[in-house]
Amino acid sequence: MDVTEKRAEVAPPLGMLAELTHRCPLHCPYCSNPVELVGRERELDTETWLSVLDQARELGVLQVHMSGGEPLARPDLPELVERAAGLGCYVNLVTSGLALTEQRLSGLLDRGLAHVQLSMQAAEEGLANRLAGAKAHERKLAAAELVKRLGLPLSMNVVLHRGNHDQLADIIDLAERMGADRLELANTQFYGWAMRNRGALMPTREQLAAAEPVVREAAERLRGRTELVYVLSDYYESYPKPCMSGWGSQQLTVSPDGTVLPCPAATAITTLPLENVRDRPLAGIWYDSESFNAYRGEDWMRDPCRTCERRSIDFGGCRCQAFQLTGDAAATDPVCSRSPDRGVVDALLEAPAPREADADGLPAFVMRGP
Repeated sequence: MDVTEKRAEVAPPLGMLAELTHRCPLHCPYCSNPVELVGRERELDTETWLSVLDQARELGVLQVHMSGGEPLARPDLPELVERAAGLGCYVNLVTSGLALTEQRLSGLLDRGLAHVQLSMQAAEEGLANRLAGAKAHERKLAAAELVKRLGLPLSMNVVLHRGNHDQLADIIDLAERMGADRLELANTQFYGWAMRNRGALMPTREQLAAAEPVVREAAERLRGRTELVYVLSDYYESYPKPCMSGWGSQQLTVSPDGTVLPCPAATAITTLPLENVRDRPLAGIWYDSESFNAYRGEDWMRDPCRTCERRSIDFGGCRCQAFQLTGDAAATDPVCSRSPDRGVVDALLEAPAPREADADGLPAFVMRGP
């Protein structure tokens, strides 16, 4: 098959996560960014990011999610928003909200910002601030009020774990009071700092069982007002989560230094050769790079995935998780009950919880640095 035929089989991406910086005012122990963060001196400059946005739109990208770290740490954010919106992209700001003033948000709105996604840590201020590693909760509430007052859609994102799972009902009530248009309740995915803190973050079976009726009732009650998305804790599931709707099929990530990733956590696969927009055009990386083609489609699969009727549903599971738990990114995700490595996950679930705790009985986390 020649290059033209090969490219014809690959659809263009729909979305791009633009990780503008890893700088962040928070120190969350569940952060999925790499443990070795990209320093400011290695970040792409404005002109390069503008070129990346041009290339992304030419490639077919329709949604640009500007994230980090904290994207508001970039003084050129208004210019980047304006370029992406001017190209016809739907621009979403993924933020902690701490630096979101009325002047800054109004300026971004004038430049074409279409949506704000705000992270929250818990419902109760003391716990939320401890998890964030900063006095952030009240400032986040003020940011949410500002977003709604200026008429932008608001998504609220909460990473769930052992430390905040028992506040689930209160978290949902908080989202309702904030007027969130979308609420994503995502059980921790174990990459980066979250992987380092996995033992302390792992929810209990009792917490997950208690969450199910709470989420079900809230989804029904909020229907038509707030879209509620609940991402399961897949270590406890019989089948793994789908890998980005298929590896290299709909989304791409550009990290602060220009490394292009098939999924946000792909740096976890240390054997995967990654390319950079400083060295190769985005289209060449999307269509032709070894990293994006490594796990596209089904040809790479081995049994049991290759002959499994679920192979086009969950795509063999998460490649990053497979690598972290087995050392082989082509292995069946060990979360799967059909995986020969499922025992690895079962052993993690049976392991005793860490004994260290703070004065309030919360797990002792290794906190992420700035």
